[in-house]
Amino acid sequence: MIAVAVTGAKGRMGSTVVDAVTAAPDMELVAELDAGDAISAETLKGARVAVDFSVPSVTESNVHALLDAGVDVVVGTTGWTEESYARVRSHAEESGRSVLIAPNFAIGAVLAMRFAALAAPYFESAEVIEMHHPNKVDAPSGTAAATARGIAAARGEAGLGPMPDATESDPEGTRGGRIDGVPVHAVRLRGLTASEEILLGNPGEQLVIRTDSFDRISFMPGVLLAIRGIAERPGLTIGLDALMDL
Repeated sequence: MIAVAVTGAKGRMGSTVVDAVTAAPDMELVAELDAGDAISAETLKGARVAVDFSVPSVTESNVHALLDAGVDVVVGTTGWTEESYARVRSHAEESGRSVLIAPNFAIGAVLAMRFAALAAPYFESAEVIEMHHPNKVDAPSGTAAATARGIAAARGEAGLGPMPDATESDPEGTRGGRIDGVPVHAVRLRGLTASEEILLGNPGEQLVIRTDSFDRISFMPGVLLAIRGIAERPGLTIGLDALMDL
């Protein structure tokens, strides 16, 4: 049995993780922590793995506290930067523990990001549209940012230059933000949970890759996969695809 703790346990995603871990036949939920609860070896109650679905403002400090408490950490909270990745990587290596940070745990979303990176070198244009519920506190989503970076890296490796765009004036910022040169657009709409469209275009053709999560339960198979596999990947791992042999 894998002893599991959840931080951010009372949030929308955290409570879903609590239910999924409780139902898993090879796991035991030993601790539920939320805002204001101290993170220590005592409060983690013997957990081997902790899952963090808190908020971007505290997730890095949570991870450092969890590493200090001697557990491996699976992180679904977004808002990470290259600098915060570097700090966690160093701490994980120094402590001999494992951390997995994933922008998305939905299997469909992970595959969509991979498909986009595979397709990117063959298309002149690519843009990303991410669509979420209006209670999401950060934009763009971590998934969209990771998708854009993957597209940009694939285009760079293929020797492709900037994408065509004759826009000279956009005072309202309607062309969206740019991540490594890839336009990203964020939608916040009541009724949505989490969706992403990746648009790739050539003269006379378009490829659309879309992934939709209609319920937070869609993320749970990926979370459980990460809990089961994290011990095999010491240090910092970014992305669930590393555990999916992609």
